[in-house]
Parts: sequence; structure tokens; C-alpha cells
Amino acid sequence: MDKEMQNSSLRIEHGPEGSVGGGIRKNLDDDGRPKRTGTWVTASAHIITAVIGSGVLSLAWAIAQLGWVVGPLVLVVFSFITFFTSTLLADSYRSPDPITGNRNYTYMDAVRANLGGRKVQLCGLAQYVNLIGITIGYTITASISMVAVRRSNCFHKHGHAVKCQTSNNPYMIIFACIQIMLSQIPNFHKLSWLSILAAVMSFAYASIGLGLSLAKVIGGARSRTSLTGVTVGVDVSAEQKVWRTFQALGDIAFAYAYSTVLIEIQASQHCCYIFLNFYRLDTLSTILDPRY
Repeated sequence: MDKEMQNSSLRIEHGPEGSVGGGIRKNLDDDGRPKRTGTWVTASAHIITAVIGSGVLSLAWAIAQLGWVVGPLVLVVFSFITFFTSTLLADSYRSPDPITGNRNYTYMDAVRANLGGRKVQLCGLAQYVNLIGITIGYTITASISMVAVRRSNCFHKHGHAVKCQTSNNPYMIIFACIQIMLSQIPNFHKLSWLSILAAVMSFAYASIGLGLSLAKVIGGARSRTSLTGVTVGVDVSAEQKVWRTFQALGDIAFAYAYSTVLIEIQASQHCCYIFLNFYRLDTLSTILDPRY
């Protein structure tokens, strides 16, 4: 009885003329929240920004450390993990029914609706640990990139004979301060144009990296590669091999951080369930269902 009352309290009573509480509901969704205005374009921009993020910049180095056997295998393994977790999250967007159930606007809402109990705290802890790790990864990547630009300018100005050593710490602090200031912007998640700009930038620097690699190969430069990655005793020591292997695994895992923001992307799209689950056979019924 209590559960029925709780479920009924989550529903919105509609007036005789399509109103909610006497007000016009044309700007409200079926759950009383502001109507979602996202499209497949904004969803694509969000996804591309998350998938082709700064993590792709270190994939070439990671493959070089792991070799042509383990490297691609790890990429495939992480891609299947991301696909599986993304499928679970997409199916958990509405509960208990995937089409007519209550919407879960965040990861914790989905956990609370589908698992409940102590699992909410455990999954919340795992989520925050994951987000902290991703944030640290972005901070390190941003500082390394800024240092690389400064060193490049130094080499062009003074020549390659100069060491041009630069610490990453000031740039980490600068990046962190910028992030703190940007986080104060209200409704930052509604800036869809920012994701479109970021998607264009993601394609740009990924294309630049690919172009530079092709130019180096076409230009006749030959770099030694192997099936097992860098060779102990030739390229690195045994300790460096172990450290670089784990670092490469971390870089690849960092590049697959898309699923952490999937529900938030889905919650902003009025077409998101169809878009994010287009590979499912039951999508046709979702498209044709007038209740969605």
C-alpha cells in the first residue's frame, strides 16, 4: 500500500485541458520538469566530445608500450566493457518500465531506482572515485600538453641543444583554477554549443595527430616496433617496462570514459532513448509507441 502511494505521488495529475496544477504544460515534460530540447545533433556532439577526448592523444604511445598483440587486444576488451556498461545504463534510464517508467536523470537515480539499499552508497563511492580519477587524468593531460607547447616554442627560439625543462605543476594549478571558475557558471550543462565546439576540436587534434604520423612515415622515418612493445634491456629496464605497461593500461582506460556521462546525455535528449539504443531490436516499438 505504501509503495503504491509512493508511486502515485510520482505521477503528475493532468488537468482537463492539458495543464499541470492549472498552468500550461507546453514547456513541461511528462514528469513536470522543463521540456527536453536536445536532438541527435547535440547528443552526437556530447558523445563525440566524450569519446574522442584528450584520452586519444596517448593511445599511440600506449600501443607502442604494449605492442601489436596486447595493445589492440586491450582496446577491443575496453570497447566491449564500455558497450556493455553503456547498454545497462541506457536501459536503466526509465524504471521500472524502459518506456513508460519514471526517468532517472543521473547515475545515482538509476542505481537508487534499480538496486537501492547499501548498493547506492557503494555505487556512489565507485562513481566518485572514477570521476576523481578521470579529473586527475584530464589535469595531467592538459598540463603535459601546455608544457609541450612551451617546450616547442623554446626549441624553435633557442634550438634543440637547449634542454628547455619546464615543470608541469604551475600548469596543473592554472588548469584547476580555470575549471573551478567554469564550474560556477549556472546551467553549464545546457551549453550545447560548447559540446559542438569541443567535438570539432576533438576531430581537429585527432586528425592533426594522424596527419603528423603519416607525414613521418611517408617522409622515410623508421621507428622500431615489435609485437611485444618496448624491449627490456634495449629500450627500457625491467622496472620501466612494468611501470609503462600499467601506465599504458591506464591511458587506454582513460580514453574509454564515455559511459560515465551517458545518462546525463540521455536525460537532455527528447530523442535520446531511440538514438542511444538504435542497435536494439525493440527500438522500432519505441519509435512507434505514442506514449514516449
